[in-house]
Amino acid sequence: MARHSVLGAVLVGALALAGCGGAKVGDTSSGATGDCGTFNLAVNPWVGYEANAAVLAYVAEKELKCKVTKKELKEEVAWQGFGTGEVDAVVENWGHDDLRKKYIDEQKTAVSAGSTGVKGQIGWYVPPWLAKEHPDILDWNNLNKYADQFKTSESGDKGQLLDGDPSFVTNDEALVKNLNLNYKVVYGGSETALIQAFRQAEKDKKWVIGYFYSPQWLLNEVKLEKVKLPEYKAGCDTDAEKVACDYPDYDLDKIVSKKFADANGPAYNLVKNFKWTNEDQNTVAKYIAEDQMKPEDAAKKWVEANADKIKAWTAKA
Repeated sequence: MARHSVLGAVLVGALALAGCGGAKVGDTSSGATGDCGTFNLAVNPWVGYEANAAVLAYVAEKELKCKVTKKELKEEVAWQGFGTGEVDAVVENWGHDDLRKKYIDEQKTAVSAGSTGVKGQIGWYVPPWLAKEHPDILDWNNLNKYADQFKTSESGDKGQLLDGDPSFVTNDEALVKNLNLNYKVVYGGSETALIQAFRQAEKDKKWVIGYFYSPQWLLNEVKLEKVKLPEYKAGCDTDAEKVACDYPDYDLDKIVSKKFADANGPAYNLVKNFKWTNEDQNTVAKYIAEDQMKPEDAAKKWVEANADKIKAWTAKA
């Protein structure tokens, strides 16, 4: 959600600051149960990822008798944990060529565990009412024509382009600059802030344009319209400062520590076999975000309705 790379280095010391339920990177107590042992699962800050993690944790605990330790970490911080054994798996990776190069190719502390089955897309979106009343706004070439309509106190004399968590994968500042757009990127701070802004914009017919992505359960409720940016072509985003093209389509995959993969235990096989659809993820994400279910309860509800998929995930390699 991306969805979502920290731009610039994150200090390893930040690992110790993140935690979920008292767990933090640096806590290596095993408390192993059965053959599975401890499964250290990173949880990145968007609800689609949380849905993946909730279902995997539930199956690992209930079916495989693992001791699951969830660790709430932003993406780059989570990858830093592969080399120490403090993080076993990241279960929704949005590209991250920079992290792949560092941790997979160079340090060799991580490996890919294959696709999640989920297809990801990042882009700029507007609420349905706006696209209907001003259809030409869906072409980036016309955005400057409407810049004044998007002004806010935060954007000053420029139009506001609303982004979410600064750690999410984003080329938006470079895009605004390189496409000569009269806009300023303003960070709302979270996925929740983006959702609230788009919901309010549709309800009250407010002018909002911002970063968003799929899969995301909100799109089932508010049919946001995607702005067409210059076509993505391989390599057009290689230089982060010169990006002037749309985001690529992502085949979201799973990254695990090499040590975890080499051990080839039950938790690793579960992660490797884990595969579902955008619709599956959106269903669980809605349970968590909209229906206010606890992640474990949301996972339980979905797992009980999808026994065949669970059987495939837990099959031995």
